[in-house]
Amino acid sequence: MAGLATVDSITNPDAMFENAGITNIIEEVTQVDTEKKIVVLSNGTSIDYDKIILGTGSVPVIPPIEGIDFEGVLSLRTAVDAEKIKRFMEEKKPKNLVFIGAGFINLELCALLSEMKPDYYNMTVIEFLDYPLPLMLDPELAAKIEKYLVEKGFNMIMASKATKILGGEGMVTGVELETGETIDADMVMLSVGARPNLELAKDMNLELGKFGIKVNKYLETSNPDILAGGDCVEKIHFVTKKPAPSQLRGPAVIQGRLAAKTLAGYKIEFPGILNNSVVRIFDKYIAATGFTDEQAQKEGFETVSTTVDSRSKHGMIPGVKPWTIKLVFDKKTQRLIGGQIISDSDAAVKEIDTVNALILGEKIIPELTTLMCAGNPDCSSEPSLEPITIAAEQALQKLK
Repeated sequence: MAGLATVDSITNPDAMFENAGITNIIEEVTQVDTEKKIVVLSNGTSIDYDKIILGTGSVPVIPPIEGIDFEGVLSLRTAVDAEKIKRFMEEKKPKNLVFIGAGFINLELCALLSEMKPDYYNMTVIEFLDYPLPLMLDPELAAKIEKYLVEKGFNMIMASKATKILGGEGMVTGVELETGETIDADMVMLSVGARPNLELAKDMNLELGKFGIKVNKYLETSNPDILAGGDCVEKIHFVTKKPAPSQLRGPAVIQGRLAAKTLAGYKIEFPGILNNSVVRIFDKYIAATGFTDEQAQKEGFETVSTTVDSRSKHGMIPGVKPWTIKLVFDKKTQRLIGGQIISDSDAAVKEIDTVNALILGEKIIPELTTLMCAGNPDCSSEPSLEPITIAAEQALQKLK
């Protein structure tokens, strides 16, 4: 939509598969006969199979709001969606934009559009929960992002519900809130979650869980000849070992590779998810992994958490940019179970992957006080101020 990438540049060309000896068939699968082991296609042909890998993905959740069918009410999940949004904006030239949902997709889109046409759009973000990025951040860090977006000119309406989409002559004209207030809208973006595509799995009588197709650690379904991965499967959270929702690129890519390894005879287990994610909103980089404080407490953990302000370079070096990290620990076991970062530096935000690895390594507070990171005045803060270690030091003191 920003003209920074084409659809072709973000999709794999057919030739890549064909050159590897893979046959591409662009048709819809209408039926799978698991007894005869036959896949039936929409063009009437059928294919025999030995094994199947299902990657049926997910679709956006569309809330049951009156007026949802007006032209100009859009959602973003696929490249086709992006092209539709771009075409609508080029043809209709909307000025008043309303975003329902304050997750990273909508906020990233807000920022992107604002950067394309500074001071042109009137942006309103409506969120049912109390603050933006509720799946990534705790309230005190989210408040910083909300304030930042307000300073950028956004109308942030938190803890509010859109109850009706208004329109005339088939076109969207506004959004009505549960308070009765109305917001002018030439375009409405919906982003309130996604649900797995399970129709084919149901037809195949595969066992389903609360959040998708049930698979084991090797991505095998209840049918031993059918594997599945990506948005359509139920995943296990690494910390709780319980099913959890997750529809992110990272787990989908790894599960695709792992399914191939399983077919090739390897026995490598999928470790579970931590929902490691990162987003850029204007000049702010936000990342999270594992549980927030609030999420952990809802899961029954008694938590110890610490927040540390850091900087991208040694204090004596020009161009220093601030960043903040929050770590969440389970008080009982002292294990690290979550982390959040807000940064003005794109380099510093990638420390979330270090936090992610430390959670997977089941590191505890005392061990993190001895974490030794590479240091250089141009690349990191002073070694004595390494924020993960400082956060662990502070948590250690809180335990007393």
